[in-house]
Amino acid sequence: MMNLSKPPHRFHWINRTVLGIVLATFFSDVSHEMATAVLPFYLSGIGLGAFALGLIEGTADFLVSISKLLGGYVGHHVQHKKPWASLAYLVTTLGTFGIGLVGSLAAVLTLRSAAWVGRGFRSPLRDFLLADAVEATHYGRAYGLERAGDMLGAVGGPLLAALLLWAGWEFRSIILWTALPGLAAASLFFFLTRERSAKPAADSAPASAFASLARFPMGFWLFLIGVILFGLGDFSRTFLVLLAAQAMGGTETTAAGTLSVAVLLYMMHNAISAISAYPFGWLGDRRRKMPILVGGYGLGVFTNLLLAVHGQALAILVAAIVLSGVYISVEETLEKAVAADLLPRDLRSLGFGILACANAIGDMASSFYVGYLLQAGYPVAAFGTAAAVGGVGVVWMVMLMLRPRRSPTV
Repeated sequence: MMNLSKPPHRFHWINRTVLGIVLATFFSDVSHEMATAVLPFYLSGIGLGAFALGLIEGTADFLVSISKLLGGYVGHHVQHKKPWASLAYLVTTLGTFGIGLVGSLAAVLTLRSAAWVGRGFRSPLRDFLLADAVEATHYGRAYGLERAGDMLGAVGGPLLAALLLWAGWEFRSIILWTALPGLAAASLFFFLTRERSAKPAADSAPASAFASLARFPMGFWLFLIGVILFGLGDFSRTFLVLLAAQAMGGTETTAAGTLSVAVLLYMMHNAISAISAYPFGWLGDRRRKMPILVGGYGLGVFTNLLLAVHGQALAILVAAIVLSGVYISVEETLEKAVAADLLPRDLRSLGFGILACANAIGDMASSFYVGYLLQAGYPVAAFGTAAAVGGVGVVWMVMLMLRPRRSPTV
């Protein structure tokens, strides 16, 4: 008798949970990237400059680091992670929306921080659910698809912001309308994602976080050091919008069309990341992940060197934006995939929280010093420092990569 069964579809791993996470990531990024795209100009409009931007982004990144660690800790101790992550999506939406209702540095700082706390808290919970939804052979592709959704949202957000700027909308109005995609993200995550059934009783009561730290593989801690070192040179990409506006002679009084061009360049950065995230994730599933990640780190260092040497030239800035989009996609996709390979399931939630915390600490520190040095008129020092510190991270990762391997997937 003829066998009528069909072979599994090549995208059989894209199940309801994966789809829910990717869609929620997309709409959430549309929401907060609309605000991020106009935030530098919004701050300029109330008399604040690059240092204020660095203060806001750096403080928010610091709180993100704490909240990501907290999210990993909570995820390590609760059985149902979806409700906590859904609530965090809602907090991010309300915090971003609230920025449009205020006009002082303290208020913007508070609301941006609240939004980023929600964004950070949900991160390890979402990453755990995503790893739980696919086989280990598809970690790279799953995280690549999630990063693609993130970056596509980061394209849609600035694109909407640019269109609204061209239409004559005020910065405040654009920020207020971020509530719609933000609420869509929280709803999609809550109603589409599913959690795996409870484990047996022996696995349902995890050890304390401190006791669990002793069980983390040494390879994870060594990997984390490299992540931190590179992250100390990986400043917020929001500065690219500011640099693009300045390269075109932009100020807070610049015509909306010029500001829109700067926003569109930022959108191009995110589009490149969206296009390249899944292919790099796919490649990581087919090859060793670590060499690909190290290559992405190296590209990041080269990008910062370009900004240090010729960052005020528009053509060089555009090239740096393209390269930045590529290396960010490699970094954000394969860091998580490597961590998922290194960690056993019961330690992943806490481990993802620690990994995300390490990244956020690096972003915080680099945003502070880059913002300060740019405000003081030292762009070469700002980006040169970022390149030097990131280079140390690359060297560390190369040394780690050359160590005898204990896991063939890393």
